[in-house]
Amino acid sequence: MEKLIAILQSLRPGVDYASCRDLIDSRYLDSLTILALVAELEEEFDITIPTVEIVPANFNSAESMWAMIERLQEES
Repeated sequence: MEKLIAILQSLRPGVDYASCRDLIDSRYLDSLTILALVAELEEEFDITIPTVEIVPANFNSAESMWAMIERLQEES
């Protein structure tokens, strides 16, 4: 989870990723940032994030992103 928070901070500093639950809804993360984030997550965690996984429910919070990462790691 610490690596995830560090990646998020590098892409968009100044957001409290540990407690924010509306990263997409409040527009902290826009479409270009999400594309960069997906690339970073795939590289850092050795996963492939299918297009069907790139939905607000998976990216609205660090917790939901971490749950998706763990699930994708288990499936591979």
